[in-house]
Amino acid sequence: MTLSIRFVTSRAAVATVILATAVAGCSSSTTTDKKPPPVNPRAASLAQGFGTMDRLVEAARREGALNLVGIPRDWVNYGAVMDRFSGEYGVRINVTEPGASSQREIDLAKSAKPGQAPDVFDLGMDVAITNAQRFAPYKVAAWQDIPDNVKDLKGHWYAGYGGYMSIGYDPRKVPAPATFTDLLKPGYAVALPGDPLQTAAAFNGVMAASLQDGRPQAERGLALFARLKKDGRFSLPSQANTLVDWDYVNAAKAAQTAGDDKPAWKVVVPANAALASYYVQAINRKAPHPAAARLWQEFLYSDEVQNLFLKGFARPARMEALEMSGKLDRQAAAKLPPVPRTPVLLTIPQTDEGKTYLKANWSKSMG
Repeated sequence: MTLSIRFVTSRAAVATVILATAVAGCSSSTTTDKKPPPVNPRAASLAQGFGTMDRLVEAARREGALNLVGIPRDWVNYGAVMDRFSGEYGVRINVTEPGASSQREIDLAKSAKPGQAPDVFDLGMDVAITNAQRFAPYKVAAWQDIPDNVKDLKGHWYAGYGGYMSIGYDPRKVPAPATFTDLLKPGYAVALPGDPLQTAAAFNGVMAASLQDGRPQAERGLALFARLKKDGRFSLPSQANTLVDWDYVNAAKAAQTAGDDKPAWKVVVPANAALASYYVQAINRKAPHPAAARLWQEFLYSDEVQNLFLKGFARPARMEALEMSGKLDRQAAAKLPPVPRTPVLLTIPQTDEGKTYLKANWSKSMG
């Protein structure tokens, strides 16, 4: 195919072309120079409040700080995440009570002095749902990658990372357990990561042990741990050879001894009782640094940081989308314990029912 170009030969035509070009240039300049709308740091999305990431970053830098609560540096690689955020954006991070529970985070926000309240929360899903009215709706740019069943469709809260309840064990002292009932066999000294009436991980450990055909019943889980208590094999974590906890906790512990000839820790997710759960993100409606809070959320859901969570042995909320796009850190993913294809995610009614039962019966059975 031949491309023919028709040249303008007359002076009048040339003048017409020059005039048209000048008008087009003025129009383009006018459009380019048009001022963007004012920044709204409390808007519900990047597009609505800032227009571009550059404007969001600029607004966050003007605020200068970000207040976090309940986030330990050694939890799912958060230390690296915080350092990367401050280094990249020049925003100072203040962390209050790194070990605070989800409910404690909410309580601290209620009693905080002006300017000291947390800007964002990292919460168990049940606590987030109960306190949704305290959160400012915000949908990150990667909103569509977060599964619908682990986010509030209005944007008040949304999963950031999660995992599966697992059994960590010392292979030098006990054989690999395949199920929770295997823990009733001689030799296992079993621990939970705290009191299930106070600690979400311990509560979920009891509920995982209670699963039967995908259905939870707190009574079954309590019966297992009560039997261990009766046999003198319900232990403190520091003295146990077996720990029921999230797989990212047990996997991190296993990684510390991965290079040894005889590893001191291994982790398994029971195939018949795969209980999944997510920690969710939310912005404080009264955040003292609203732009920094929104920048933090956009940062957490970036490809880079979702893979940083993965390096901390947690499963990022965007994991499936990252895998489909070829951006998943496959080396980090390969270090996670395998899980069955049909995990259980507790509903809010199931969670409430389990908590009510344990509140009435745990102390009576466990002493």
